Parts: sequence; C-alpha cells; structure tokens
Amino acid sequence: MTRPASTTESYDDVPLSALLQAARSTYSHAVDAGLARIGCDDLSATGSYIISAMHWSGASLKAVIRWMGVSKQAISQTVDTLVVRSYLKRSHNPSDRRRVDLSLTDRGKEAAKVARSAIERIDRELLDRVGAQRVDDTRVTLIALLEMDRKAREPHSLRTPES
Repeated sequence: MTRPASTTESYDDVPLSALLQAARSTYSHAVDAGLARIGCDDLSATGSYIISAMHWSGASLKAVIRWMGVSKQAISQTVDTLVVRSYLKRSHNPSDRRRVDLSLTDRGKEAAKVARSAIERIDRELLDRVGAQRVDDTRVTLIALLEMDRKAREPHSLRTPES
C-alpha cells in the first residue's frame, strides 16, 4: 500500500487510533473558527455535534444521542447548556404534556449551518489532496470501526456464541 508523502513528519509508526484522534481536530478547529466568527464561541464540540446533526438530518435529539452512543443522562447537562445559551428551545409536546420537545432556535440553525460549511470545506480539501477513492476507503474503514464498537457494546444476552 502506497502512502501519500507527508510534508513535515512521518506518521508511519503512529497507531491508527492516535491518528484518528489527532485528525478529528482538523474538523474541530475549522468548526470552532467558523462559530467564533458568528459569536458562537460558547458552543462545545458535543453541543456543536448535537445541533448540527439535528439540523442536517432533521433527527430528534433521541436519535442523535443514539448515534453518539451515549445515554440521555450523560448528555443532559449539554442539552441544558444549549437551551440556556439559546441554541435549543424546550416546549411541551402538544399530544403528551408530560413530554418535552427540543427544537433548534434561529441561533442554533445558524450555528449548525456554519459548522456544516466548515466541515464541507475540509471535506473538499481532503478530496483534493487524496482523491475520491481514498476518501471512500476511509469511510468504509470508519464505518467498520463503528460497527465493531456497536457489536462489542451489545448486551451479552443478545450475542450469539458465533459473534
């Protein structure tokens, strides 16, 4: 397998897990810079992910939490912060007053758009640097890692002896 030449360092001996962690910052820094330009520098990475996923996919917070692989309790403080900082708003569900619905505010929608724009810019640059096939191969690899994690997290009672 031929690796693209690095302009400054050799990463040949760096574990894939470390590369994934470090590479994520490329997106984080781009998103943070974009958010700072519009006065949304009070948005955490988790908060940015939540509002972006809700905006891009139209998914409920429940679905976004499931994608993240965390519990509702683990994310509740972030959600409270997003409400206080006017990225999300709470409203009572009209069909079930015991339920509370969360939706994006105008500020939340604007921040999500800026985050998406930053991510798309990084994606375009990556495509220009390594080509479509390598980007597609990377997606396949990352999806396999996600599936491995999901399978490992399944309760023992749901796993078959072969898995």
